[in-house]
Amino acid sequence: MTTQQLIWITGAYLVVFVVVVYFTRATVRRGLGALVGGGVVGGLFIGGSILGMTLGWWKIRFPFAPGPWVLFYVGTAISMSPIYLITWRVARRFGWRGLATCLIAVAIIGPLRDYQIAAVYSEWIVFAAGIAPVLAVSATYVGVVALGHAVMRLVAGPAWKDRLVRQPQGAA
Repeated sequence: MTTQQLIWITGAYLVVFVVVVYFTRATVRRGLGALVGGGVVGGLFIGGSILGMTLGWWKIRFPFAPGPWVLFYVGTAISMSPIYLITWRVARRFGWRGLATCLIAVAIIGPLRDYQIAAVYSEWIVFAAGIAPVLAVSATYVGVVALGHAVMRLVAGPAWKDRLVRQPQGAA
């Protein structure tokens, strides 16, 4: 993956973040909470990427210079942030069951997404054969979504305390 590709992808995810902020009607505090959650999991994601390469589960093909990794961190932080705004809306509407459903969904969709990217852009990442890389990718997605959502909640408060929560009939 080239530096230019990382910049373009990060820019595209920044646009997605702004669109999701608009459609979820997130407050400034909620948006900042999502970005902080993305920042926290960006480090976890890089650690998981390096661990997976060390264990031979996958090979990410870009240099071990600080510049690309910093850009990868920023891109990961920004790309994960819209997910936390969506999980916030789901948790606000459906509670812990909705959040659990989101975690199950990313456990399935995450590996499918990454393997599709690897099939199209083999110059970016190559996965080893076997079930271990699939399970590692799945666990990574579940971990980063759960942790990022928890960090956003710490920063911006629980979803059920949000100003947009529906009140019971007659409570107004």
